[in-house]
Amino acid sequence: MTKQDINDKNQKQDQIEAEVLEATEVAGDSRTPRQSSGSNQRADTQRTQAWQPPSVLPDPKPQDGWVFRWIRTATVGQSDNPNVSYRFREGWEACKSEDHPELQIMSDQNSKWASDGCIEIGGLLLCKAPAELVKSRQEYYDKLAVQQVESIDNNYLRESDPRMPMLEPQRNSRTTFGKH
Repeated sequence: MTKQDINDKNQKQDQIEAEVLEATEVAGDSRTPRQSSGSNQRADTQRTQAWQPPSVLPDPKPQDGWVFRWIRTATVGQSDNPNVSYRFREGWEACKSEDHPELQIMSDQNSKWASDGCIEIGGLLLCKAPAELVKSRQEYYDKLAVQQVESIDNNYLRESDPRMPMLEPQRNSRTTFGKH
């Protein structure tokens, strides 16, 4: 970019600023945007909320000591009874519609679970489990994952020779934004 191009851009910017100032003076508004208008209400300073599409599955009202989860009861129109049975054996139990009146309107009308008084939306059944059970389940699976990684590392490093050792696996990651 040449000096002439930069000068032309600066002149255009100055011209635009002058036109904006002229327009505000003609309208009778002599204050700059940074000056207070006199009313210091929260509504004036609060940002507008960005629109987000609604969630496909509504969130039930939280209850102390319980964790909620949507369990698959059907896929592509076919019932998935083994999945439901497995989740029930894990400790999940179906939520009754009388416990969550805010979700009754959205429940599927022609489903087996809705006729039993439960909340099912699009082949997903609302279930709950005690928070301590969910926490212990998560700890179990975290421990299992750590054991699997250690087993793979041990198997890999077993092949290591002191004359030409294999590198230790690196377990860190990095996230960067913008230009590198």
